[in-house]
Amino acid sequence: MVTIQRMPRDAVFRAIADPTRRQILSLLRGGRQTVGEIAGNFRTSRPAISKHLRVLRSAGLVKTRRDGTARLCHLNATPLRTVDEWLRDYRMFWRETMRSLKPYVEEEW
Repeated sequence: MVTIQRMPRDAVFRAIADPTRRQILSLLRGGRQTVGEIAGNFRTSRPAISKHLRVLRSAGLVKTRRDGTARLCHLNATPLRTVDEWLRDYRMFWRETMRSLKPYVEEEW
């Protein structure tokens, strides 16, 4: 069962590891866009952007549908929950660090 859950999580992490793909996700937070509109925001070629979109689609982060000759893309943020779940285990360390820092900062001021 761990392997089944791990594969989608690994795909999401692979997808968001690339800064261009993260920027595409940010663009899609503003609403649906065609592949051409997305590509217009980058200096790279449209085929390169299409490859990035394929990675995002395979991770489930982007959904597409045909609208005439255009392909409309929209964000599906649900798979990002796996990132949040993975980070949950580390939040206790951050909280402890902040608790330790608080007396130090208060003492200095």
